[in-house]
Amino acid sequence: MITIALPKGRIADDVLNLFAKMFGYDFAFVNRKLILQKDDFRFLLVRSQDVPIYVLYQAVDLGVVGLDVLEETGADIVRLLDLEIGKCKVVLGSKINEKIDYNKPQIKIATKMPNITRNFFSKRAIATDIIKLYGSIELAPLVGLSDAIVDIVETGNTMKENNLEIDEVILESSAYLIANRNSFYSKKHAILDIYNKLESLIKK
Repeated sequence: MITIALPKGRIADDVLNLFAKMFGYDFAFVNRKLILQKDDFRFLLVRSQDVPIYVLYQAVDLGVVGLDVLEETGADIVRLLDLEIGKCKVVLGSKINEKIDYNKPQIKIATKMPNITRNFFSKRAIATDIIKLYGSIELAPLVGLSDAIVDIVETGNTMKENNLEIDEVILESSAYLIANRNSFYSKKHAILDIYNKLESLIKK
């Protein structure tokens, strides 16, 4: 049995579609159930940010999660394959026509991703006050809470609608297949079989 953690939403649907193509039958969660078991596979639906935790502590063997989440959590797991789905960008953004003033002693950055933000600015030796928010990040510069934001975008339209613009792309993200280190050795044959099937599908 291989247990796989999937993030709720579109990525889970895309992964289950890939598995349907690989094995020739449908995989689908029923109603509001969070566990799907079929033949030698068990899928769990969890919050995206929790996927690396389930994998790290071997509650599951494999997981699928965005590179942005992996970089933010820094979990010690095996990154197996870029599935090339769930593409998005982690960007630095500020108010349109109001560039960030890097001459200030410290700039305030609002974000859901403090670790990615801290690493980005520390590499540039820029002093920052990182303000952790859990949603509606775009509001922060508009009401003077921050000088800029670090956030995830797909098209950038939400930022534009809120009078913000992208200053810089910090990270290009997509969903990765990841594995627990112990599972990778103890179930290597089964995991590599999944890896090879997925890779051949993606590279078509």
